[in-house]
Amino acid sequence: MLHKYIHFTSKEKATFRYHMIYSILEGIIFGILALNEFVFIKSLKGSNIQLGILFQLTVVVFIFLIFFNVFIRRAENKQRLLQKTAIITRLPLFLIFFFPKDQMSYITNPYLHYFFLLLFLLFYFESPITYPMANLLLKKNYQHDNFGTFYGFSTTINKLIALIVTFAYGVLLDFDNYAFTYILPMTAILGVISIFTLSKIEYSNKIKPAKNNSFLNSVGESIQNMIHVIKNNSAFRHFEIGFMFYGFAYMITVAVITIFFQEVLSLNYTSVAFYKNTFNIIAIALIPFLGKIIGNIDPRKFAAFSFLSMICAIFFIALTEYFPINFSFFQIKIYYILLIYVIFYGVFIGSMALVWRIGSAYFCKSDETDLYQSIHLSATGIRGLIAPLLGIVIYEIIGFTYTFAIAILSLILAISILYWSLKNIPLNHK
Repeated sequence: MLHKYIHFTSKEKATFRYHMIYSILEGIIFGILALNEFVFIKSLKGSNIQLGILFQLTVVVFIFLIFFNVFIRRAENKQRLLQKTAIITRLPLFLIFFFPKDQMSYITNPYLHYFFLLLFLLFYFESPITYPMANLLLKKNYQHDNFGTFYGFSTTINKLIALIVTFAYGVLLDFDNYAFTYILPMTAILGVISIFTLSKIEYSNKIKPAKNNSFLNSVGESIQNMIHVIKNNSAFRHFEIGFMFYGFAYMITVAVITIFFQEVLSLNYTSVAFYKNTFNIIAIALIPFLGKIIGNIDPRKFAAFSFLSMICAIFFIALTEYFPINFSFFQIKIYYILLIYVIFYGVFIGSMALVWRIGSAYFCKSDETDLYQSIHLSATGIRGLIAPLLGIVIYEIIGFTYTFAIAILSLILAISILYWSLKNIPLNHK
């Protein structure tokens, strides 16, 4: 399909085939995990703090990129590294098959909540390796001008699959609140196959990595390389500072929004799936267009646009508490103002899907993408140490409205930093 619009090289064609399969499988996984936090508080009866921890696990693992970056750099066979990562991190999720299927078991046996969290901690440990590796493999095999287009198209397919799976999973959960006990084990198997598929993408080191240094010395060099990039690439430094303020806003609200759906709006699984699917449909419609834009404008401007759309989304979800006018359609509870939130959140999801995953690649040469993405993701892990739980604490002390207001102020600051940087610091990725 894409060959009608852009020129494929043989290398790009082979890469795109594996990239698409990987994106489809990850879309299925993402579609299932989109309801994971809601499953945790509704079916497993987890606490608010535990819910914050569950989200925290998705990002705090990126702190370990400082160490994993060394494994990535030193690995001569990077494909084998991906395959080992898949088996060690994703396969253990199959143990959820043995979880009980009744509410009382989770109320009387709270250790099940912590075992659930432990399995997902392990599951998310693949991200610090697969995310920078994916960027490295794709940037090496795609031409620079085609990178955003290919990535945008695959992300569109990814989200299309995800929204179908999310809605089907939501309906299934309303029929059987404990369907996760057999759906999540299936996710474990698909997760292994997905990463094995990514590992099929061709990659060869022109220069063999030096292994005469000890591991600790290599970690030290990795940290020094990161510090060197941050100190000497001003545009990228400002990009990351802006993302720190954005990330704080996102992380203090994401778990709180799940609680908001449950406690204020009283949504069922099908309704949550409906809202998630609606903003994903908007994202899907926008991503191919946004994929072309991100390759042609400064990524700081693209990020600022994404942050602005999130400000609008948070404003309207906060407004729903004061104007809760709604109607029911089959099993779906539809709030009028929440539909406006969904529109802006769809724009945010579509733009952030690109800038968060590949934005850092536009600040560097193709053989530095793994380093730059490692820095980007490490910063995500650092803010993930405190922001998700802090969001829960802020909400429990001052409520939903002020939590959302703090997030909006943080996003305004992020946009201001990027705007100043755009006016004063040129972008140089050559």
